[in-house]
Amino acid sequence: MYLPDHFRCDDTGSLHAAVVAHPLGTLITQDGEQVVADEVPFLLDPTAGPLGTLRAHVARNNPLWLRHSTARPVLVVFKGPQAYVSPAWYPGKAEHGKVVPTWNYCVVQASGPLRVHDDAAWVRAHVDALTEQHEAHQPKPWHTHEAPSHYIDQMVKAVVGIEIALTHLVGKFKLSQNHPATSQLGVVQGLQAAAGGQPGAPAAAVAHRMLQILQK
Repeated sequence: MYLPDHFRCDDTGSLHAAVVAHPLGTLITQDGEQVVADEVPFLLDPTAGPLGTLRAHVARNNPLWLRHSTARPVLVVFKGPQAYVSPAWYPGKAEHGKVVPTWNYCVVQASGPLRVHDDAAWVRAHVDALTEQHEAHQPKPWHTHEAPSHYIDQMVKAVVGIEIALTHLVGKFKLSQNHPATSQLGVVQGLQAAAGGQPGAPAAAVAHRMLQILQK
C-alpha cells in the first residue's frame, strides 16, 4: 500500500494492539489467476515468532485452504476506526480557504505463509481459545463445553484450521499527522461533534487515536 513516512507504524506492540482490537481480517489469497478475499476472525499469538502468528479457521467447504499455494504468502488486512474529515474543521478554512476533504483511518497489513491444520485437536483448541477471548467481556461468558459434545464435534469437523507465521507487519495510521497541531485539534473537535457524544462511534474512535498521537 502507499505509505508515506508520517503515517507509517512499525511498532510491533501498537500493531498487535490494533489487530486484537479489530480481529476481523480480510484474508487475501489466490485461486489460480483469481484473487480471493474472505472475512475471517483471527486470534493473534504475539509470542510465536518475531512478529507474532495469526490463527483462524475457515469452513471446510471454502476452497482457499486447498487452492492457495503454500509457496505464496497471504495478506491479511485489519481495518480499525475510520471517519470522514470535513474542510470546515481546519482553522485554515477561515484564514486562506486552501483546504480539502479527506479521510482518516487506521489499517494494519500482515502477511506470511499459509499453513493448514486439518486436525480436529488443533481446531478444537483454537476454537476454545477464540471463544474464551471474545466471551471474556460478556456478563456471563459462554464456554464451548456448555453445548452438547457431539454437536461441537460436528462443528469442528466442518472447519479447517489455518495459521500464518508473520513475516511482514506494518500499519498505516492516517490521522492528520501531516497537518500542524492546530489543524489536528480542529479535526479532533469536529470528529467529537460528529460522534454526538457516543464513545463507540467511529468518529469518536478516530478522535481518540488522534489525541493519543498529539499527547506524545
